[in-house]
Amino acid sequence: MNKKILNTGVQQYIRNFKGDDILAVAFKKQVFTDIENKELVQQLEGRQKCLGKLPLWHSTSGIFYPSKRALEQSSSEQTGAYKSDLVSGKTLIDITGGLGVDSFFLSQSVEHLTYCEKSPELTSIALHNFEVLGAKNIEGFNTDGADYLEQIKEDVDWIYLDPSRRDPQAKKVFRLEDAEPPLPSILPLLWQKTDNILIKTSPLLDISAGLKALTSVKEVHIIAIKNEVKELLWVLKKHYQQDSLITAVNLLKGKKQVFTFTQEEEKSSICDFSDCNEYLYEPNAAIMKSGAFKLAAIRYGLKKLHEHTHLYTSDTLVEFPGKRFKLETSFSYNRKNMKQSGVHKANITTRNFPYTVAELRKKHGIADGGDLTLFFTTDHRGDLVVLQCRQIFKS
Repeated sequence: MNKKILNTGVQQYIRNFKGDDILAVAFKKQVFTDIENKELVQQLEGRQKCLGKLPLWHSTSGIFYPSKRALEQSSSEQTGAYKSDLVSGKTLIDITGGLGVDSFFLSQSVEHLTYCEKSPELTSIALHNFEVLGAKNIEGFNTDGADYLEQIKEDVDWIYLDPSRRDPQAKKVFRLEDAEPPLPSILPLLWQKTDNILIKTSPLLDISAGLKALTSVKEVHIIAIKNEVKELLWVLKKHYQQDSLITAVNLLKGKKQVFTFTQEEEKSSICDFSDCNEYLYEPNAAIMKSGAFKLAAIRYGLKKLHEHTHLYTSDTLVEFPGKRFKLETSFSYNRKNMKQSGVHKANITTRNFPYTVAELRKKHGIADGGDLTLFFTTDHRGDLVVLQCRQIFKS
């Protein structure tokens, strides 16, 4: 961490930079003495990336921005703030501190937070930024979090970890046991120090596999932002043996869609099936990830189109955690009917259908775009059908 970047003149340059081509700065004559242009580029790129992901970091003077990769791997402000509502008490240890975004937000819900990070560079950056952001209850250490836990004698209220999902060759890994630190082998050590654990994992992790690999899972939170699943959160409570509560959350501008259930509820549910009626419903990405396919119908008084077609329908419009459409027409899928439909431009979605979107566009000459949506799917009789719809945006 080159502290000369924090000099007033350099900070003004970073905050006032308006150019679109940041990389061009790397090939200019050195802009500042004792600061390489590639270091300057890192700051410019970092601040730009924080605009959408970490607006507080973007707008606060004196923030030191880490590498592009570190920013890509960090939580966003929205998911960081969500985590802060899951913990409470006096003490929390973040054993995989990283950039410190989660530490910063978690510190707002506990009296004292301990930040541990193996990378000297990231530790220096995070501790500097904590000070700039006014987080006075964070104590930081440049150390392996597991080693730190083995050394302390006192218990803590919470332990948080976000295991690295890359192997020594920087390739992505998806199994919990391949992460660093490896889960679940590190759990015995964690349980020696706390009764409450919060874990962040990849959104690609299968929930059933996670529940089998981890112990005492009290809650699973599936966090999506604008209909894109960003991360899975696992709340573990020592000796917890009841059904895990699964919460699917879709964070939108000014509101959030929340759907909570247990796997046993979903397993024991029975829903009705129907042809597509006047309104069609498509669940948000968090619900799709959660597997609450029957409950999504039952909770909102809807019918499914097919057991494996996770689309829903009703005669009257209802609120729903996902997209809503008004059906214009439907027809059996075949080349003749597609030609007679006269559709040459539309958004296309496939659900439980043998052809991909790309194959359908090529086969029927349908361009992307417009306000028309075609659902290619299978109905409750097992027939391939096309549903021509328009999305409803108003409440």
